[in-house]
Amino acid sequence: MLPTSILRAGWFRTLTVLVVCFFSFFPYLGTPNVSLMEARNFVAAREMVNGGSWLIPTMNLELRLAKPPLPTWAVATAMKLAGTTSNLFVLRLPAALMATLLILFFWGLARELTRRLPTETDEPGRTAWLGALVLASSLLIITSGREGQWDIFSNSFMVGTLWLLTRGWNSAGRGYGWFAAAGVTLGASMLSKGPVAPYAMLLPYVACYLSRLNPWRATVRAHWQGTALAAVLGLGIGLSWPLYVYSHVPAAVLAVAQVETTSWGERHVQPPWYYLNFPVFSGIWTLVALVALYVPYARHRAGAYVPYLLLLGWLVTSLVLLSLVPEKKERYMLPLLPPIALLIAGMLRYLETAFQRPTTVLPTERRLVRAWTVVLVVVCALAPLAMMVVRLPGFGPNTLRFVAVVVVLGSVAVVAIRQGWQHLRPTALMATSLTAMAALLALLLPAYPRWEGRRDEQGLRHLVDVRRQPTLRKLPWYSMGEVPVKQIWMIGEPMPDISDDTLHTLSRLPVVVLSDEPYDDEDLPQAWQASVDAMPSDSFYLGRDRGAGIWYYTVLRRK
Repeated sequence: MLPTSILRAGWFRTLTVLVVCFFSFFPYLGTPNVSLMEARNFVAAREMVNGGSWLIPTMNLELRLAKPPLPTWAVATAMKLAGTTSNLFVLRLPAALMATLLILFFWGLARELTRRLPTETDEPGRTAWLGALVLASSLLIITSGREGQWDIFSNSFMVGTLWLLTRGWNSAGRGYGWFAAAGVTLGASMLSKGPVAPYAMLLPYVACYLSRLNPWRATVRAHWQGTALAAVLGLGIGLSWPLYVYSHVPAAVLAVAQVETTSWGERHVQPPWYYLNFPVFSGIWTLVALVALYVPYARHRAGAYVPYLLLLGWLVTSLVLLSLVPEKKERYMLPLLPPIALLIAGMLRYLETAFQRPTTVLPTERRLVRAWTVVLVVVCALAPLAMMVVRLPGFGPNTLRFVAVVVVLGSVAVVAIRQGWQHLRPTALMATSLTAMAALLALLLPAYPRWEGRRDEQGLRHLVDVRRQPTLRKLPWYSMGEVPVKQIWMIGEPMPDISDDTLHTLSRLPVVVLSDEPYDDEDLPQAWQASVDAMPSDSFYLGRDRGAGIWYYTVLRRK
């Protein structure tokens, strides 16, 4: 056990948070295959770097206005600085850095929300520190921070907005600097994903902060000028890009707005209770999360270390607002993670404080700590067992990685049994849980792409294989219809969608044309029938198996 002076030192707490963030967001960042959402962002960023507009983005040379451009700007900047448009580690690095920034913003917010509680006099800042560690090791934060998507940007900036607003409301003076910074992060959040984070995170937080759930709500009235400054500045920054685009391509903006509004009620529609499993997405902290949400038990226990009712109100309000929208996805639950992380931290503080006086600990707390131990040991046992059953290449029982998993997680399980079951030490269990999560990420993340590819059909031709053919490599490529964006990403260059009318204007032949059906001489414009020949179409597959679909390519040349 480290000395108390080190455990309370600011440098030690900062170091531990950064170490947990490193294991959560950075190892093997370039290993997983590109997702659909990433492909859109990466293609748009690549076209910016290759000479396209940074203010009016394109994807496959067509306007890409459905999402604000800040995350795309971040990826494009990373491409330019690193001198590559294809290295996935580089392209995902901005998201990993934003996830780390989210944790640091949340740490500051947690400090502001707990600083006035009487229990803070014992160990100032410890609850906020534990909350940052919990959030950094939560499952949904980890998965979102390792993928080049928009949500981690918008939610990170929004957590920063909440921290800066709360810091301004708690300041003794006017706090205009804090409110101005809050306006900048609010605008950055809107430039990342429009009104989503203000709706799902800012609105619930401010509503609960101004309600009777918050005993310090009166400070907001004293800082109304600063709050107004943050709102005006945030709206000015957040609306600047939409207004700029509308001034240049108004018809396209209105069309995209109509499509996006309609999609909220038609795409990915799920029932209202879809998000009720959100505690599971705290990962290794799920059991403690469930206990922290059991109000009769946790309110007067965790409530001594965190503003329990305020956090619970924030969480429930966000959950209700998210559930009202028919379109639902797992990553949309990100706004629920900050309040549940701080509730978990309050529960952890109660447990570690209670067990400092073992004679006063109730049987309920003993059972809780031992149940937590059992869950941790089961997780450590299931990892090598899964490796034995699945037998992925490089991860089987006869590999060095399997031995490392058994040794590391076996040691973690032994420590958990000794410290959690025998000695009932919640603090040691926290450290053991963080170690187990870091070990799982460091040792098993490379298995994910191999798990994805376990059912790949061998011998299928894909677009990248077609593109490598010497006779086709230097030809211009076009498409008849919208090519799946993953294919555009893999091919490495745009494939403009052309119509029959556009074919009349093509001056360079031969060209390659992609289509979802075979293309032959009869499909050529009438004016080309006598001079252009459509070679027999050949095909390629869109995915890892035949069920993913098939497209065709045809060479058009002069007769």
